[in-house]
Amino acid sequence: MEMVRSHILVCAGTGCTSSRSPEILEALEKELAQQGLDKEVRVVKTGCFGLCALGPIMVVYPEGAFYSMVTPDDVPEIVSEHILKGRIVTRLLYQETVVDDSTIKNLNHTKFYEKQLRVALRNCGVINPEKIEEYIALDGYEALGRVLTSMQPQEVIDVVKASGLRGRGGAGFPTGMKWQFAMQSAGDIKYVCCNADEGDPGAFMDRSVLEGDPHVVLEAMTIAGYAIGAHQGYIYVRAEYPIAIHRLEIAIAQAREMGFLGENIFESGFDFDIELRLGSGAFVCGEETALMTSIEGNRGEPRYRPPFPAVKGLFGKPTILNNVETYANIPQIFIKGAEWFSSMGTETSKGTKVFCLVGKITNTGLVEIPMGTTLREIIEEIGGGIPNGKKFKAAQTGGPSGGCIPAALIDTHIDYENLTAIGAMMGSGGLIVMDEDTCMVDIARYFLDFTVDESCGKCVPCRIGTKRLLEMLDKIVEGKGTVEMLDEMQELCNHIKDNSLCALGQTAPNPVLSTLRYFKDEYMAHVVDKKCPAGVCKDLLSYSIIAEKCKGCTACARVCPVGAISGVVKEPHTIDTDKCIKCGACIEKCKFDAIVKV
Repeated sequence: MEMVRSHILVCAGTGCTSSRSPEILEALEKELAQQGLDKEVRVVKTGCFGLCALGPIMVVYPEGAFYSMVTPDDVPEIVSEHILKGRIVTRLLYQETVVDDSTIKNLNHTKFYEKQLRVALRNCGVINPEKIEEYIALDGYEALGRVLTSMQPQEVIDVVKASGLRGRGGAGFPTGMKWQFAMQSAGDIKYVCCNADEGDPGAFMDRSVLEGDPHVVLEAMTIAGYAIGAHQGYIYVRAEYPIAIHRLEIAIAQAREMGFLGENIFESGFDFDIELRLGSGAFVCGEETALMTSIEGNRGEPRYRPPFPAVKGLFGKPTILNNVETYANIPQIFIKGAEWFSSMGTETSKGTKVFCLVGKITNTGLVEIPMGTTLREIIEEIGGGIPNGKKFKAAQTGGPSGGCIPAALIDTHIDYENLTAIGAMMGSGGLIVMDEDTCMVDIARYFLDFTVDESCGKCVPCRIGTKRLLEMLDKIVEGKGTVEMLDEMQELCNHIKDNSLCALGQTAPNPVLSTLRYFKDEYMAHVVDKKCPAGVCKDLLSYSIIAEKCKGCTACARVCPVGAISGVVKEPHTIDTDKCIKCGACIEKCKFDAIVKV
């Protein structure tokens, strides 16, 4: 292999791609060639590094210089100064890694990374996902080789059981138990499916794994196929993930070419292949039976259970379905052992969990933490706290199906049982942070609006119940709600949970129930005082100018789109509330904090 003196890793995940990382890669190749360095320096296109708030990201080794928010215009300086002359460009570094002008800190010792433990994400930001050789160099397909050449199917399942791995896509059902049920089900034809159809707002965990380490999913699915006696696998991935799809297609072709998919894998006599199926963005197809119905070519609607998919699933045959993150843990369990995996996490929630940290947080991005890490550690340390000096108000986990965790419970240890106990859920791993400017009633309405839109309409409790619930919330944010309506909402939520056909309907009321539980005072303010404490619900707001602070600069009047502000120069102005459309343009323009929401 050709020896090089330096590697330059550039993130080519969706986030950084949208911020021009392909142009950075192109500029790098061009600049290195012009400087005669193209034979000495290798450029590696990687997946997500995790710290999405600072993308595009470039890391130069062996120094480990972590350059953030790089632009194509920065490339000549990085090449000429760092690569050619050995002088790190300090101004472009992730500032937490800077010790002084000549010394930089290891990334693992920064607040964002030091409490993380990468298992599912271990190769993301490390290898080129489009080169199978790089995956193999980091123990890729070693687990599959061990399984096919030295283990019986029941032994494979016993290892997964012993690890304590639970499904990372929803309620956390034990993975080994699911595989056991499918193996014991009678049938010559069985299937292995991968749910890569994450549809939660603000979630990109599975997408990042597929973009940064697609082979780990292929290897894990093949192991699962051997364990249950299946010879065909399907990855159901949403069509809105073009980069993930492209890299999966490359990975599948490479695995087939090298004999890791297809016939007689590792000369074991075991055959297994994988195909892609593209989803069209229906949130309900994240539910396992709806997903299988969609793969079969029908409208994505859930089925009645039992029978469960392990007995009668895809095309009526025994089937297992796990999500991307669940599979991403499998190869490492067989390389490092079940005890290694079960040593991480808590007594009932083993291993790590990947979260998408988004919302009102300084360090937005992708994080992987041991189960049992507190919400405070995630928000204040890994996430860097709430920006602009605001206070943490709540965190929403589990996507539209999850619940809101109030600031009073910030020391909750994150695992399946703890989240369920406080009215939230793990879900696939979305973690939306909210500050004091967030209206919790509006948040509940937002998520319910999403689930109403995404309901397949098959069952009445979900189709009609969520719609009626949304209508009540609409009235409350419009100032037309009543105290009695809150009791009606509670009753309706419980009815929907108890009677809906699938998990979408059963969990749809969670945002409403959790906000009613922890933020009842905000609901009361909306229905009794007809006020929105956070100043978000427009129908409950009015704008006013504080005469003592107004300097009469006319800036607000000039920016008002409807001419609702009047007054003369150097004299206090006034707002005509009948004309005001509450757009907020005047508040943003005022330099004297003279305009307030009341």
